[in-house]
Amino acid sequence: MSRNIAVGIGIMDFPFQTVDGFWRWVDLCEAGGIDSIWQTDRLISHQPFLESMTALAAIAGRTRRIKFGVNVVSVAMREPVLLAKQCATIDVLSQGRLLPGFGIGSPRGGEWAAMHLDASTRGRKTDEALEIIGRLWAGEVLDYDGRHFKLTKARIAPLPVQPDLPMWIGGASDAAIRRTARIGTGWQAGAESPDAVGQVIAGIKAALAETGRTIEEDHYGAAFGFRFGNEDDPGVRKIMEQYQARTGRDPRDAFAMGDAALMVERIAAYVDAGASKFILRPVAEGDAEMLAQTRRLIEEVLPAVAARWPRVRKAA
Repeated sequence: MSRNIAVGIGIMDFPFQTVDGFWRWVDLCEAGGIDSIWQTDRLISHQPFLESMTALAAIAGRTRRIKFGVNVVSVAMREPVLLAKQCATIDVLSQGRLLPGFGIGSPRGGEWAAMHLDASTRGRKTDEALEIIGRLWAGEVLDYDGRHFKLTKARIAPLPVQPDLPMWIGGASDAAIRRTARIGTGWQAGAESPDAVGQVIAGIKAALAETGRTIEEDHYGAAFGFRFGNEDDPGVRKIMEQYQARTGRDPRDAFAMGDAALMVERIAAYVDAGASKFILRPVAEGDAEMLAQTRRLIEEVLPAVAARWPRVRKAA
């Protein structure tokens, strides 16, 4: 297989009891060979969520190897020049380890009502914002006259370290498929099933044929929650209920709970569907559980993935 399979780890809310526990977890991910750390974007919530761009900047300063990203930034809720500048700054200070992911924001999010934002324009607003961000990253002095954003001689410096800073696009709608084909360098799923991920990837590839662009074969991602154990473990039902309330999805379909072999087979189902990059989220609460679940991922799943899908050396 010509694709490289990579396993990252993510969090939605802040599941730690202490800040020290969070940093111990980051250190474990860095030392344990996990590919990347991902933070879900949420501005308004009852549960504690780290602000995503600030969190990435902090992780950049703590680590030296691991990559990191947001799955995914709700672009329609943010000002594009500031977001472009934040991404560029983090990429510079981390020496090129940022993996920016962008989406339009969930219609279930509390931000639309709380911040008096128009959810009906989030797709068009995101398209304008992503054009602005891409052109600023390219070093343009930008005049822009859009429906939602207007700029005169805008530019940012320093530019990202990565000459072609990745632009991973989230979402599974037809509009997200077209957006990925038009400007994306990769696509990252949310909690879609392997079958759904395969359908989206096929749609993106068909749309790419119309645009004349290409996306690398291993730049399609999937995500799911994992737990060594089962739903009867203490505290797990509460996590499942919170997930369902937040996403509207049945956690039994979105979580892999069992042993390492079950998790590797779930990864294999997504690999067969065309995905190569993974964000696995521990179904855990508290410092000790987060560390224990992540340690087992490192010790039991990562070696099995490496053995089953050896890395491919690509031509420069």
